[in-house]
Amino acid sequence: MKKKITLFLLLSLSLTIQAQQVSEKKAVQTTIENFFKGFHKGDTILLKKTIRKDLVAQTTFTTPKGEKVLRGTPNVYKTLMGFAKNVKPTDDYYEKILSYNIQIDGNLASVWTPYEFYNKGKFSHCGVNSFQLFNNNGNWEIIYLIDTRKRKGCNPSEK
Repeated sequence: MKKKITLFLLLSLSLTIQAQQVSEKKAVQTTIENFFKGFHKGDTILLKKTIRKDLVAQTTFTTPKGEKVLRGTPNVYKTLMGFAKNVKPTDDYYEKILSYNIQIDGNLASVWTPYEFYNKGKFSHCGVNSFQLFNNNGNWEIIYLIDTRKRKGCNPSEK
């Protein structure tokens, strides 16, 4: 009888942990989805809910000459807020996230999101975003973002 009770308790604990992990992954994904909603709509209130003021952002790409480049965005928080304020409903850019690979350990999440970027309805480039998020007392915040950008080797889908 003790073995059955122990097995039942272990199974219950395992299911509870799995449910919590799924819940946390959904919360992380929702934060990133809200980041892009705010970015696409120019909604600074929504953006502010998803990122920290000390957010670090970088991009890496290869120049036409084959040089590997890493660029940072100084004052990225201020830059994002300024950009979002100037987005007009007629602006036609869209970053399509193709999938989410979410890893969580405690209050740290790492998310890998392949994407396609469209400008005025036409494919521009593709790449991968790498997000680092911090769980600030139940609120997942983006603290670091780096992306790759390329025009070759992409297989764009429809918007």
